Amino acid sequence: MTIGQVTRRNAMVGVAALTAGALGGRASASADFEKDRFVAEVRGANRESDAQAAVAEVLKRAIATPAAVLATLGEPATAGIHVLYKDSGLTILNVIWAPLMVLLPHDHNMWATIGIYTGREDNITWRRAGSVIEATGAAALSTRDVLSLPNDVIHSVINPIERLTGAIHIYGGDFFAPGRSEWDAATLKQRPFDLGNALRTFREADARFPREPLTDP
Repeated sequence: MTIGQVTRRNAMVGVAALTAGALGGRASASADFEKDRFVAEVRGANRESDAQAAVAEVLKRAIATPAAVLATLGEPATAGIHVLYKDSGLTILNVIWAPLMVLLPHDHNMWATIGIYTGREDNITWRRAGSVIEATGAAALSTRDVLSLPNDVIHSVINPIERLTGAIHIYGGDFFAPGRSEWDAATLKQRPFDLGNALRTFREADARFPREPLTDP
């Protein structure tokens, strides 16, 4: 699937979410964010015929009030992957990206929907080109933005700013199940996805930056 197809699908998901919100949807926008309620709404949406579109609608409503999300999940303090919910058919993660962090190209073998509640997240999409991969496009996400990716997408992630970014990532399956792939940053060659290496990337990226906010000299 090309980035054009991904972009068109994202646009359709976004329009569906906005339309549902305008018509009342399954739940009205709220000024608060409760983790248990959010998880329950996502689980319910995941049972719908177009689960990804329904989940994107729930996520769009949730991050429409980023201050409420921050009040519940906490101001990002340390880079890492935090599980909000997981079963064989659904994973909800609170992902904290370290400043200027880069995560290798990887696949999911399931759909993914991403929402930013603080900071920035840049996604590069890739496609197979013989024994390597080649970039097909990019999506720059800011606070309140939602991006939906199809089952077969390959993407890499960059936090382009010099502060922590907080994002909710939702997957239509078990994100931690084996069988996924990643691609070497230098050679763009495929290899088995290494969760331990991914978590180490978060720790090392986090350690490179001071805890104090950056200030002008």
